[in-house]
Amino acid sequence: MAQQLIIDTDTAVDDAQAILMALCSESVTVEALTVVAGNVEFESEVENAKYTLDLAGRAESVPVYEGARRPLVKDLDHATHVHGEGGLGGTLRPDTAIPSADEHAVDAIVDAARASPGEVSLACLGPLTNVALALRREPALGDLLDDVVVMGGAVNTLGNETPAAEFNFWADPDAAKVALRELDVTLVDWGLTVRQGVIEGAALERIADAETAYADFFSTTTALSRAFAREQRGVDGVTLPDPLAMACLLCPDLVTAAGTYFVDVDEREGLTRGYSLVDEHGVTDGDPRTRVVESVDERQFERMVLDTLLHGDPERSL
Repeated sequence: MAQQLIIDTDTAVDDAQAILMALCSESVTVEALTVVAGNVEFESEVENAKYTLDLAGRAESVPVYEGARRPLVKDLDHATHVHGEGGLGGTLRPDTAIPSADEHAVDAIVDAARASPGEVSLACLGPLTNVALALRREPALGDLLDDVVVMGGAVNTLGNETPAAEFNFWADPDAAKVALRELDVTLVDWGLTVRQGVIEGAALERIADAETAYADFFSTTTALSRAFAREQRGVDGVTLPDPLAMACLLCPDLVTAAGTYFVDVDEREGLTRGYSLVDEHGVTDGDPRTRVVESVDERQFERMVLDTLLHGDPERSL
């Protein structure tokens, strides 16, 4: 039986690609998308989620629940310089007229976990505000959920929002601190993405030459983030943190090395806001409960991306 999956997202370019990957997978059933404040204006994130569902022919079967419109405590700056105004590269601004579900995203997460204990997994692609609020409502959420995969943090590496922090953890560090303290999480961080989650070269040429709706969507929406990667890191490629996290959930064998450590997040304002402390050497007395993905089969990840975009089946080559 396919695993039930809720995707918590601040839907922009790479979120949309991760959502498509999950929708095309036979190993999971996407039960809902829950939207959280993050990459761009909230209303655009909601429309981007609905547009992605519609592109996959799933807008009628997968509800979109609107969640937290701001972080728990902090002010939020968006990442339009990476994702463009509206979040899908700047040139695509959906207006789907698809209605949102009536229930709040936090209630949807909690109710689904209570209704099917141990059968619902959670893929967290944005700031962890909805997750932290769900933990306030249901402190036993960690016992009710199956896998919880989080894209976030910068494990002993430079961040992408500040030198100290990755965007999702920087955007709501208070929520990230709560989630990592109270849940058993598999963490896919920005550093792993930079090392092994970049699509470039011949793979990008194959996508550009493909005549599929998903490939066209990829090429259209990633042009700005590709330019950002070229300017920031000198890499002519598309960095895909959220699809990498999703691929690790869909295909656990993709992970070739992982360690379980105590992980904490600096919630204070200042230079280290959102810094993810990963105690790899066990020098603190913190509880080592976060599974940190340290390496993946990057060739297999590239195949999963290509198989999604070209064939609508991320598991085609597995």
